[in-house]
Amino acid sequence: MAFAWQTLSWEERLALVERAEALGYDAAYVDGDISQLAVRRDAEVLDGWTVTTALLVRTRRIAIGSIRLAQHWNAAHLAQVAATAERLAPGRLAFFASIGDRPEDRAWGLPALSAADRVAWLDETLDAVRALWRGETVTRRSAHVRLEGARVRPTPPGGRIPIEIAGKGAALLEVIARHADVWNVNWPPIASRVAASADALAAACRRIGRDPGTIRRRMWIFVRTGRLSTAEVLAEFRRWNPWFASLPDAEIAPNLAVGTPAECRERIEACVRAFDLEMPVLDLSGLDAEAARATLESLPAGKIR
Repeated sequence: MAFAWQTLSWEERLALVERAEALGYDAAYVDGDISQLAVRRDAEVLDGWTVTTALLVRTRRIAIGSIRLAQHWNAAHLAQVAATAERLAPGRLAFFASIGDRPEDRAWGLPALSAADRVAWLDETLDAVRALWRGETVTRRSAHVRLEGARVRPTPPGGRIPIEIAGKGAALLEVIARHADVWNVNWPPIASRVAASADALAAACRRIGRDPGTIRRRMWIFVRTGRLSTAEVLAEFRRWNPWFASLPDAEIAPNLAVGTPAECRERIEACVRAFDLEMPVLDLSGLDAEAARATLESLPAGKIR
């Protein structure tokens, strides 16, 4: 499940993740690399990497993920912090990356980059990160990664940590083909949209001689249990998913998990089958702690297949 947009306090997030672990959920995603949120000027905005690490050491089994934006990081530092998390909580870091960008980042002196530049930065970073995890001494003098004899110790077991990348456009799907173990399908569960991206990813894999079936899939599914009108649910979805503003209501509305717990579970299970998902991620963004806990408890993880 996912809790995003800094709507919960640290104490609430910790309690929800602990409850999710007790209920048998496999992974929790929390806020990642963001600097400021214009819509939440009065709220705590906690650093995503610090929260991720804290949750890993406060839990025992559940995986913890939060998005890493390559343009926010030095490649060797990113490899080091991930290897450290693997050392502290073996096998439980969901290393999740993409190219997200927000205008508020400019206030922190972060670079204003085109989407093409951010894709290139991610590609170059992940290439260096993989080499560092293998234990290599890495020198890079590319456009976005400059390292001189960098090393990371300890290296993760087997010299690797699975990489999950979110994306849907052609250029980013090429990066997913080269580097990802997991494709985070960056669409709502709309069959035609997902199919087009899946076809593009398969073509990108074929160009480099990779079997697209070796890339597992995860998808965030917007979930709201209870009696809500279509207008109410769409307003909630759009508030917490502004990057899908161009999608028409007619495509979004039928593809949300809304209604009774049984109806939501049926919809989630249908998505797992239709999109060959390794893991559906329940998107609970925007819910307060009480509503999020009630949703988790009404959709026991072991009953979703």
